[in-house]
Amino acid sequence: MPIRIATLADIPTIRAIAHETWPAAYFPKILGAEQLAYMLELLYSEIVLEDVMTKKGQQFVLFIDRGTALGFAGFTPHHRGTATTHLNKLYVLPEAQGTGAGKLLLEHVLTEASNRGDTSVELNVNKRNEAVAFYTYMGFRILRDEVIDIGQGYVMDDHVMVKQL
Repeated sequence: MPIRIATLADIPTIRAIAHETWPAAYFPKILGAEQLAYMLELLYSEIVLEDVMTKKGQQFVLFIDRGTALGFAGFTPHHRGTATTHLNKLYVLPEAQGTGAGKLLLEHVLTEASNRGDTSVELNVNKRNEAVAFYTYMGFRILRDEVIDIGQGYVMDDHVMVKQL
């Protein structure tokens, strides 16, 4: 299987993928350059990634093709003590989108959630992100909308989507 568990040694790879996928996914349609840079630092600095991996229970997996990481997913089983896995992140390099890499990553997370006894997977996705269609195709439905203040005058304007397992 082309998916493997990521370790702390993979943080540079996760950061590199994020820094390549985020501009393609969000700029300029959804985020301006300043907010994009702010959010990448907020969510993908080495310190933040190490913290979520070691102290917050977030697990990462990488999609590997011919020795190269093309995408990753980050998820938190039993999110906030519930029977829900939270899909925190799922990004595939632009050149690998449409190849099934994202689907395999998401299916891996769904399987992991089920194997750990969770009964649903929940995620946040920007309302204007084209990934909403992908998640809908994969069986997720919009549960609610929420606006999250992330500081510096920026917000995340998201759909919260859920899939029952």
